[in-house]
Amino acid sequence: MTIRLHDTNARQIRDFVPLTAGCVSIYLCGATVQAAPHIGHIRSGLNFDIMRRWFEYCGYDVTFIRNVTDIDDKIIKKAAEQNRPWWSIGYENERAFNDGYDVLGCLPPTYEPRATGHITEMIEMMRGLIERGHAYEADGNVYFDVRSYEGYLELSNQDLDDLRQPSGDNETGKRDKRDFAMWKSAKPGEPSWETPWGRGRPGWHLECSAMAHKYLGSAFDIHGGGIDLIFPHHENEIAQAKAFGDDFAKYWVHNGWVTLSGEKMSKSLDNSVLVSDMVKQWRPIVLRYYLGTPHYRSMIEYSEEALREAESAFARIEGFVQRVVEKAGGPVEAAAEVPPAFAEAMDDDLGVPQALAIIHTTVRQGNSALAADDKEAAVARLAEVRAMLGVLGLDPLDPHWAGESDRGEDLHGVVDTLVRLVLDQRQSARERKDWPAADAIRDQLNQSGLVIEDSPTGPRWTLGPR
Repeated sequence: MTIRLHDTNARQIRDFVPLTAGCVSIYLCGATVQAAPHIGHIRSGLNFDIMRRWFEYCGYDVTFIRNVTDIDDKIIKKAAEQNRPWWSIGYENERAFNDGYDVLGCLPPTYEPRATGHITEMIEMMRGLIERGHAYEADGNVYFDVRSYEGYLELSNQDLDDLRQPSGDNETGKRDKRDFAMWKSAKPGEPSWETPWGRGRPGWHLECSAMAHKYLGSAFDIHGGGIDLIFPHHENEIAQAKAFGDDFAKYWVHNGWVTLSGEKMSKSLDNSVLVSDMVKQWRPIVLRYYLGTPHYRSMIEYSEEALREAESAFARIEGFVQRVVEKAGGPVEAAAEVPPAFAEAMDDDLGVPQALAIIHTTVRQGNSALAADDKEAAVARLAEVRAMLGVLGLDPLDPHWAGESDRGEDLHGVVDTLVRLVLDQRQSARERKDWPAADAIRDQLNQSGLVIEDSPTGPRWTLGPR
């Protein structure tokens, strides 16, 4: 099967044909680090982590670039409000983003360049665009002349005559209000860098065109990001890069939002749910299941109920994994290949919901094998399940998640000791055939949120669904 992806620019699903056989190059617009990440930010990283994992499973050598925007208007404004250096705010939140990616099991990018580390490349691109007649300097600002690039607005499918280009403060000297700033002249007290046009700082869009060129060359396979970036950011990236002479991205892939009460989750709307708060309330692997298993192009409406449903669904998978490991007397290696139906779903525009249905079907088959005491069949199903979960980054036996299911190793140790004492009392009641006392202890544990299962190796407890 050929991998197929929805290309925003083509407005259809296309067969993926890499520029270089056996290799995939991906540029993902990453964090703008003016604040700590909410789950909407991390969803994008998760979606493209699954894409990357699937390409790697299929044998491709993946180069994955995820940038960091560490200078922009909001960072500068916050620095002034808090009387802090702008770079300290950026660095603090960059670490928070990386913590969020890591706690949810995202593989690290091949490179993670910062905007402020690539001023030289931006200057070179602006110089080339000015020489080619696509950009101009005015009052220390450098603007892109949108009328000079014939393909402008093809990605967002807008009409230039109706365009309303977002503009920032101090953007003076524009020849056309629809032109956008690639470089902003320095204002008193703001960070700035020396250029042939005076001191200033990057506009938002220029950095990604320059960094994609540096790390992936004049042409690469896939450019990704949230749908909110289609305009103006990605549209302006294309204009800069192609006017400079690059072929730029062959495929454009965009993920949907996480919404709250029907609105995009956003700091500016004050409706954000921070990752750092969420992982205190929910196991990170459950949060990954919740954010990563809907189709990447769909919207996710945040709710406690939806998270509880995700927790219950994953508990069924995890319970099967644990039971088979106990039955087998040790770890079961993942199968070398995923089932064909799973691969078919993933090849079809990363159809994770359909792929997940295959996982749950395989789990049910495995549970039936356990009920029939068919150890060989149960182990075979677990091997398939582990292979599929590995692609989605959800294998509970993966070393990344070691101890994660305990919701904190220290707390788990304390709880385990206390529960074992109660279970010992239950076992004593069973041995003396005091069944009402044994059942009462079990019921009390269940009411406290613990699920007790009697396994061949003795009673086992887990945290039940909320």
